[in-house]
Amino acid sequence: MFAVTVTSGCSLEWTEVDAPTPGTNDVLIRVAASALNRADVLQRKGLYPPPAGASPVLGLECAGEIVAVGAAVSTRRVGERVCALLDGGGYAEYVCVNEALTLPVPAGMSTTVAAALPEVAATVWSNLVMVGQVQPGTTVLVQGGASGIGTTAIQAAAALGCRVFATAGTEAKAKVCVELGAEDAWNYRDEDLPSRVLEATGGRGCDLVLDNMGPSNLDRTVDLLARKGRIVIIGSQGGRQGAFNVGPFMAKQATIHATSLRQRGRTEKAEIVRATKAAFWPLIESGTLQPVIDSQFLMSDALAAHSYLESGVHIGKVLLTQEPSVAADSLHGSHPLSPARRALTV
Repeated sequence: MFAVTVTSGCSLEWTEVDAPTPGTNDVLIRVAASALNRADVLQRKGLYPPPAGASPVLGLECAGEIVAVGAAVSTRRVGERVCALLDGGGYAEYVCVNEALTLPVPAGMSTTVAAALPEVAATVWSNLVMVGQVQPGTTVLVQGGASGIGTTAIQAAAALGCRVFATAGTEAKAKVCVELGAEDAWNYRDEDLPSRVLEATGGRGCDLVLDNMGPSNLDRTVDLLARKGRIVIIGSQGGRQGAFNVGPFMAKQATIHATSLRQRGRTEKAEIVRATKAAFWPLIESGTLQPVIDSQFLMSDALAAHSYLESGVHIGKVLLTQEPSVAADSLHGSHPLSPARRALTV
């Protein structure tokens, strides 16, 4: 089979490699599409090695058709369309994954678009609900609201009855956040965020901040919190190290959580996948929550896709596909706000 491999100089190459063989509890998926994540870029640069035993091929999620199953597989069948949460291997023609980490392609959604779901949906559910403990009325701030995770988190939190606010890097992105369900959104480059957040919340602050910047931003983030507020760190785009003043955190009795979906064990991931399907798939199939797709690249153009992701101009998810996109059909089931869908109507 062909797969995207990392070469010297942190480049990527579409090259022939050995095809995987499904284990006893695995399914073999013919991959229709995968989706980019920041972790893929870090792995390509040698900064985020895959877990022990994982495929060295990039790709933390995919969607496609099951073409073979292991001897003990009981919940999946050959010919079924699925998407899957992966430890790696998604940038390829075929990938093996434990059946417990697969999800059916939602009704009414194309297989291509479903590739944007597993990593984002599992990340959002586990951090909003399992860690963040949101409930109706919780005030949530989503940092990086125009990202793949951000666009999903805004929709999910709104659907769960939360008050939702967001930050973004441009006025245009902030506008998209509001269109997706945020009560308000601010350009973090230009705005005085603590003042805006306190004004919007009547001086109270936010109960939960989904933080994509990491430790370098914590001193600023605590100013956004309500008393006993929670920060859930889901990324480190601002750097992995940083000093912060613990005093304000103690004064607010705040809590900091740091999570990584990829590093969790299979049993824990399987539980997250089950909970994500139970909570999110009805919302997706009803149209309440839909992935926002920015653009599609061929797998053979993965390096160009990475460069595009690193530019920071995207809104929502960037996909890698096996075949050139068939515009309208390939985006069936994505959000109407998707930049790629908007381009079809221009």
